[in-house]
This record gives sequence, structure tokens and C-alpha cells, in this order.
Amino acid sequence: MTVKWQRFALWGVLVLTLLAGLVYAFRPQAVPVDLVLVERGPMIETVDEEGETRVRDVFVLSAPIGGRLRRIELDVGDQVISDQTVVAQIEPADPDFLDVRSESEAQAAVQAAGSAQELARAELDEAAAELAFVLAELERARQLIRKGTISQRALDEAERAFKTRRAAVATAQARLRMREFELKQARARLLSPVETQSTHGTCECVPITAPVGGRILRLLRESEGVIQAGDPLAEIGDLDDLEIVADLLSSEAVRVESGQKVIIDEWGGGAPLAGVVRRIEPYGFTKVSALGIEEQRVNIVIDFTDPTARRQRLGHGYRVEVRVVLWEGAEVLKVPLTALFRDGPHWALFAAEEGRARRRHVELGHRDGLAAEITRGVEAGTRIVLHPSSRIADDTLIAPRGGIRVTN
Repeated sequence: MTVKWQRFALWGVLVLTLLAGLVYAFRPQAVPVDLVLVERGPMIETVDEEGETRVRDVFVLSAPIGGRLRRIELDVGDQVISDQTVVAQIEPADPDFLDVRSESEAQAAVQAAGSAQELARAELDEAAAELAFVLAELERARQLIRKGTISQRALDEAERAFKTRRAAVATAQARLRMREFELKQARARLLSPVETQSTHGTCECVPITAPVGGRILRLLRESEGVIQAGDPLAEIGDLDDLEIVADLLSSEAVRVESGQKVIIDEWGGGAPLAGVVRRIEPYGFTKVSALGIEEQRVNIVIDFTDPTARRQRLGHGYRVEVRVVLWEGAEVLKVPLTALFRDGPHWALFAAEEGRARRRHVELGHRDGLAAEITRGVEAGTRIVLHPSSRIADDTLIAPRGGIRVTN
């Protein structure tokens, strides 16, 4: 073989090898996908939202009178008995400090009351002297009437004078006592807060008892201090009488009805709790979400239907997850939501047939957070692509990445 033919054969081999590599590189390759098997199973359509537990009836214990509140010795969570447990005690408040002018006026009032007392005492002495005189006159008149020296009228005059002077003495005594009380009242106005501190340990306090039985939920005022009538002191409630309040979007709240079953999750226990919707409040309110979006929300109230023993760990103001059951079915043909995509106005999915992806339009029924009910377009047992990507189109070669899963 000549050199020319050798070179030709060499270049031919190189060209063929290059062509074979290009053909191999650009040959159609199957796209690896995850496949899931469509099956029938149970399905529940719910409205999910965070909720908060609360005692159905919370009683706020308030001060009936103003005064100095003694420190409340009870702690949050303590058990109280209706009309027996003393929650708080109120004693008289300390007087205010007097300014210079008020103190001078009070001292002048004390001096005036002292002078009035001395005057009343002198009047009493005068009345007593007059009484002693008329009493002696009455005794002489009684002796003379027995001798017939004076008339009966003179005796009557002496007795009348005696009774008048005796009443005058009683009046003077009452006036003296009144002046003594006025002096005490004037001196009381001079009392300072320092002088009244010594009486706090022995004063007659007003006890405030629990209006209902239950537990102390919150102490609104614990330390000692001056309070006014009507100031709240503590909140009391029965932890066995709990309910849940959850705020739903108004568009979701219109789908909820009283009596619907509720599943209570994420409450801290091992298994979900059961509840029922008792009331949907008719008044909506605006709430700003974490993203800063204003939303119209409506409160729904949920009652527990499980025994109290199953939720002993729950208290007032605890966070829970509630799922209001709108619809549920036992044998529902469903597919994962991640297998669906929009194809114009229709919902569609890719079915795996003979190693290729086939687009199928489907009609959806109910949905939950993970799956959707298929009412038309695919049959049970069909293998479908779980996460269709942009590399997959109708009639694309596909290859299973792993085993085939089922929907339920």
C-alpha cells in the first residue's frame, strides 16, 4: 500500500470516529424523572390556620374601694375557691403631705378647737354651780312647804329651776364632748404619712375574695401600693373550660359552618385533638400580615370534644394549629399537587407511557395542602411525572430515576 492510501485511510478513520462521537453526543436521551402511581385513598379538605386557646369566661377581680393594697401573696396558677380564698387585702391609704399654708391652717384649727374645749369646760362648771344652787333652793323649799311657810307655787318654781339647770348641765357636758371630738379631728388633720405607718400592721383591712373557683391566670397588680376603686387586680378562670379562637381570611371563613369537625395539631401532645366549630363571628377586622399586606379576617370559636384529661397541658393563651374539615372522602382518586401544571385554561399532567411523557388534561375536584382530587382525565394505576421540569414536553423520552411511589 502506498503512502497516499495510508494517509487517506488514516484520515478516513479519524473522520468516522468524529462523526460517531457527534452522533453519540447528540442522540436523543431520556430525561430522568420521579414517577408516582395514581391510587385511590382517603382525602380531607381543610382550612388551616393558627389558633389560640383561652378560658371561656375570664373574671377580672377589681378593687371595690380605694386605699392601700397589701402585697398579693398568691402566685399565677394557684387554685382559688369561690367566696373563700382571700386574693387581696386593702387598708386605708396614708394621708397626703401638708404644705406650709395647709399646715399653718391645721395648727390654727387645733388651737381654735382647744380654746373651744376650754370654753365648753367653763360653761359646764358654770352650769354645775347653778345646778348646785337651785338644788339647795329646792331642798329649802321642800322644808318650808312642810311648815306651811311658802305656797305650793313657790315649790313648783324651785323644782322647775332645778330641772332647767340640770338640763343645762347635760347640755354643757354634751357641748364639751363635742369640742373634744373637734379637737381630735383638728389634730388628725396634722397627721403625716410617717405617723400612720405604725398602724398598718393592726388595721382592719377589707378582704377581697375570689368571685369564682378556678386558677389565677394573671396578676395585674401584685406589689403593695395605693389603688383606686375599680382598679383591676387579677384575672381568674377555670382551665377545664377552654376554647380556641382562630382568625381566618374572610374568603375562607364563608366556607366554614357551625358544627364542622376540627383537627387540632401542634399543641404539644403526641396525637391531634378533636374539636368542633361553635360560632363564626359576624364582624370582620383588618389585620396586617407579616409581609405588610392588609387582610380582612374573621374570628371563629372552636370547642374541644375530647375529654379534659387529654389536654391537661394546655392553658390560657397557648398556640395551636387548627384544621377545619370542609370535606372528606374515603376512596378518592388523587394526585400530588406537584405533578400538576397549567396548560392554557386547563390543568394538565404528564403520564408515563412506553418510556415517553404524554400530556393529559385533567379536571380537579377537592384539594388539600398536598394533593388534588381527579374527577376526569386519568385513571387509577397510571404512572405520572411527579415534578415536571422545563425539559419535559409532550412525547419526551423519560426514564425513572428511582422506584415508583404511590399517592397515599
